[in-house]
Amino acid sequence: MSPKRLTHFLLIACLVAAAASGAQNPQQGAPPAPTSNIPTIEEIKPGADTPSAPVDPSSYVIGPEDQLRVRVWREPDVSGEVTVRPDGKITLPLIGDLQAAGRTPQALAQNITEKLSEFLNRPEVTVEVRAVRSKKYYITGQVNRTGAFPLTVPTTVLEALSGAGGFQQWAKRKKIVILRGNKRFKFNYNEVIEGKNLEQNIYLENGDHIIVP
Repeated sequence: MSPKRLTHFLLIACLVAAAASGAQNPQQGAPPAPTSNIPTIEEIKPGADTPSAPVDPSSYVIGPEDQLRVRVWREPDVSGEVTVRPDGKITLPLIGDLQAAGRTPQALAQNITEKLSEFLNRPEVTVEVRAVRSKKYYITGQVNRTGAFPLTVPTTVLEALSGAGGFQQWAKRKKIVILRGNKRFKFNYNEVIEGKNLEQNIYLENGDHIIVP
């Protein structure tokens, strides 16, 4: 075969191989398809399954419906996640029923350690609050994120409003109201951010409702 014909043959072979590669990978080089099911931050509504902020294990008081993770070092059979029942108790292997509500995670871990010491040699126990469901506050009205928010740490009205993603266009920032049972507290956002009448920036309690008209 002459050099000229050999070069022509190799060129044709390369073109055929390139065409076959393109047929096998039709998407190569194309931009990724748009994903339509990814929610924006405005669409994410806080609720029972919203991950909670970390709690202070030495100060947070466990309540009914809180979800806990109990870890016993090197003892997977007695470790796991439990939900505090309405009666305030949890059930653990070997121990059975144990009062959890009204205790801090550290105090509960100590109590579990004492109980497990009857069955295990020097158990090392940690208790983590996986989801706060016993303490919540609520925000409704002209904010970008409404709904229930876990009350994991001491939170002021201003901090709660910041966590709600800001105000909508027609929000009446001077006429915000906090409902606590049969009590009403007024909150003027404009005054507080200017450093005036800061006593109205109260700490929220379980069950408080913030209404932004």
